[in-house]
Amino acid sequence: MPAKRRVLRFILGDQLTRRISSLGDIDPEHDIVLMVEVRNEATYVRHHKQKIAFLFAAMRHFAAELDGEGITVAYVRLTDPDNTHSFTGELERAVARYRPDRVVVTEPGEWRVWQMMQDWRETLSATVEIRSDNRFLCPREEFSRWAADRHHLRMETFYRGMRRRTGLLMEAGEPEGGRWNFDAENRKRLPKGHRPPDRIGFQPDALTREVIALVNEEFDGHFGDLAGFSWPVTRTDALAALRHFIDHCLPTFGDFQDAMKTGAPFLYHALLSPALNAGLLTAEEVCRAAERAYREGAAPLNCAEGFIRQILGWREYVRGVYWARMPDYRETNALEAGRDLPWFYWSGETALNCIAQVVADTRAHAYAHHIQRLMVTGNFALIAGLYPAQVEEWYLIVFADAYEWVELPNVHGMVLWADGGVMGSKPYAASGAYIDRMSDYCAGCAYDVKLKSGPDACPFNYLYWNFLIENEDRLVGNQRMAMPYRTLRGMGDTRRAEIRSDAATFLDSLAGQWAHQGVQAESDT
Repeated sequence: MPAKRRVLRFILGDQLTRRISSLGDIDPEHDIVLMVEVRNEATYVRHHKQKIAFLFAAMRHFAAELDGEGITVAYVRLTDPDNTHSFTGELERAVARYRPDRVVVTEPGEWRVWQMMQDWRETLSATVEIRSDNRFLCPREEFSRWAADRHHLRMETFYRGMRRRTGLLMEAGEPEGGRWNFDAENRKRLPKGHRPPDRIGFQPDALTREVIALVNEEFDGHFGDLAGFSWPVTRTDALAALRHFIDHCLPTFGDFQDAMKTGAPFLYHALLSPALNAGLLTAEEVCRAAERAYREGAAPLNCAEGFIRQILGWREYVRGVYWARMPDYRETNALEAGRDLPWFYWSGETALNCIAQVVADTRAHAYAHHIQRLMVTGNFALIAGLYPAQVEEWYLIVFADAYEWVELPNVHGMVLWADGGVMGSKPYAASGAYIDRMSDYCAGCAYDVKLKSGPDACPFNYLYWNFLIENEDRLVGNQRMAMPYRTLRGMGDTRRAEIRSDAATFLDSLAGQWAHQGVQAESDT
């Protein structure tokens, strides 16, 4: 009987689940799992220190779990003397050392790594098998078929199809409660004096502390702080975080999911996206947990549906958009925005209290919730006309849950409308009134949100109208923009000139503070 051929199974740092497709048929007696910490992946953009620490710690714990099963793991640490610091270099070394007949990988989350994998098929001496990522509920190919003949890819249409397909919150073929979407009920401002629940955190163990020390030493110049690191880095801890959210936060999550509060960056949000995107949790299990809470009477329907829509709808949808539209998608700039990213996106040193609060929270936690990302830092980037590639790079750098497949469509399409409406039917532009309504940020601001013009007025107010003026030729025909453009048409020439002057004065005041510092680093490509 011929000897069984050896298989090398390459696990990427965001594929940390025993159920990943590349491990589905592993033979512990003969196969080897390759895992690598490489500098190129930590520096192709200068990722937040907490993201690097989270992934390296989660990788080391996952490797230890595989080893506990009797699986041979070839693990390359960042400081190993022979480390080539690239996926390709480490895979070539492993193939030369172990001489496998096959290399098995699961498709990656980012286009640049997908290109690497195509090269591996040409250059490695072993056959390379690329398997679909079975953690997602909608395969890439299926979404591409759905999107093929559509210019506008609306999430709501996709979401309803996914509800029917999975049966989540469905009853006899109809949506639970007779409605697909309870978003209108999920826009409440936090009452004065309201105290959100204390959030579960995870004290770093010895292995994680070792990684934190490594990151502090090797990536000292990267954005972010490590002092408050408390992310779950094992599946056991990730499941505990899921239970905590379902029990203590989901019952109120829907009501206040759009609210913002000074000194309370987490509120009722799940904080599960880093674990979910790295593989410690699966999309289906978190959605089923929320559905079960609703059916058991532990969470109201608007809260369960609002959460499930973020995972089953939005998360699956943005991944589909990314793979259906890449690589050309990132090159579009429908509004021809071209101003540089201001330095306060990194420093937080700005009189705009809302931005200062969000940047400070992001530096401390590698996290901001979706409304902070969309309607504060994102809204400013949109109405100030910031260059899409620089804004997208910032979002990719600063958040622990950021990977290009999820970051790029969210920022390029949803935040900046740079895709010209592929994702969103209109730009999500807003004045300071929205931030004032949904937060307490304006009360502590040097600017007055009630003023529309002049040096003391909230810059969001005149930048919003300036944005409409600058993009009038492009947006005036958009039906969803009809109301603000009717208001704009009612303004006289004097008022329009005042708006333009205030906007120009503010934007000119940022001269010398523009912040794009060449943070793009060398990558494997």
